[in-house]
Amino acid sequence: MSGIGLLNEKPLHASLKEWYAQPEDQFEVTVDGFVIDIVRDDLLLEIQTGNLASIKSKLKDLAVSHQIRLIYPIAQEKWIVKLAKDDSAGITRRKSPKRGRVEDLFWEMVSFPQLLANPNFSLEVLMIREEEVRRYKGKRKWRRGGWAIEERRLLGVVGQRLYEEPADWRAILPKDLGAFTARDLSEAIGIRRQLAQKMVYCLRELRVIDVIGKQGRANLYKMAGA
Repeated sequence: MSGIGLLNEKPLHASLKEWYAQPEDQFEVTVDGFVIDIVRDDLLLEIQTGNLASIKSKLKDLAVSHQIRLIYPIAQEKWIVKLAKDDSAGITRRKSPKRGRVEDLFWEMVSFPQLLANPNFSLEVLMIREEEVRRYKGKRKWRRGGWAIEERRLLGVVGQRLYEEPADWRAILPKDLGAFTARDLSEAIGIRRQLAQKMVYCLRELRVIDVIGKQGRANLYKMAGA
């Protein structure tokens, strides 16, 4: 793996690139003016560990004439490491009660769901175990009580799910759901209603589900072709 360019990369991104790489891959290749993480034959592989909106234009532009796969990690298990506030060597480490799941990707994909239907685009979700290292920054990071995320570290990959075409997304819905609203979906699979709303919006754009009417003020959906 000595050919992998890891200079100046964040630890999580660098570790995922090394984990995902195969012997004949090329790394940090410029294609149509964009630097690509991994090139595997005719397939462009782009790893994104942060906000997907930041690479939306890149993905859309490349998908016009190239096969491109987005590799997106979700932390199924997370350990939070807090470095000492002063110069002492003490640190704390605790397991976060939050457990990520595949459906969490819709928080990000809702901003460009049409890309999921592009035949040149595929998405691979990696379910991972990670450490999130935080350092105290004071009032500048009031949302976390003064603690800022300094880096994320890969502890292991525990699962992979590849979505290459709209039909692949059918498996993300319960088989016996029947006609349903976003609220029904949130209760059936145990996610927040806001996330379920983003999920049905994306699945509509993919034509995996259809609107068949109303239930009160809510849209009523069913699996396309059912």
